[in-house]
Amino acid sequence: MTTLFSRIIAGELPGHVVWEDPGITAFLSIAPLRPGHTLVVPREEVDQWTDADAALLGRCVEVARAIGHGVQRAWGAPRAGLVIAGFEVPHLHIHVAPVWGTSDFDLSRVEREDDESALEDAAQKLRSALLELGHEQARGTERRA
Repeated sequence: MTTLFSRIIAGELPGHVVWEDPGITAFLSIAPLRPGHTLVVPREEVDQWTDADAALLGRCVEVARAIGHGVQRAWGAPRAGLVIAGFEVPHLHIHVAPVWGTSDFDLSRVEREDDESALEDAAQKLRSALLELGHEQARGTERRA
């Protein structure tokens, strides 16, 4: 069965894409911990991170690192947080967000962001930071289904 994330990657569902390369897509979470909260997702449908082969997992972490630099730059955060939870969607994804403390990692307190303009503004801010850092893969766009 095709996952929700595969449908976003394919353009069947809307998404605020900030990174695209042949193996990885990253897009903003619609239930962000903080503005800029991004999900790094392999195009290949792998359920759990422990099921991914080392090369794919390594590439996901490489992209997460680049996104982390971008969210720090864009929001002036002292840290970029990284979480691999895996309960929300059965498709490997890495949460990357600007963080100021450990309370910023509480996924149980997130709420859906219904303001599409806020999400697109955050996506554009992150894309700009990634491009400034030399990441051409940041030419992603908003996807509307």
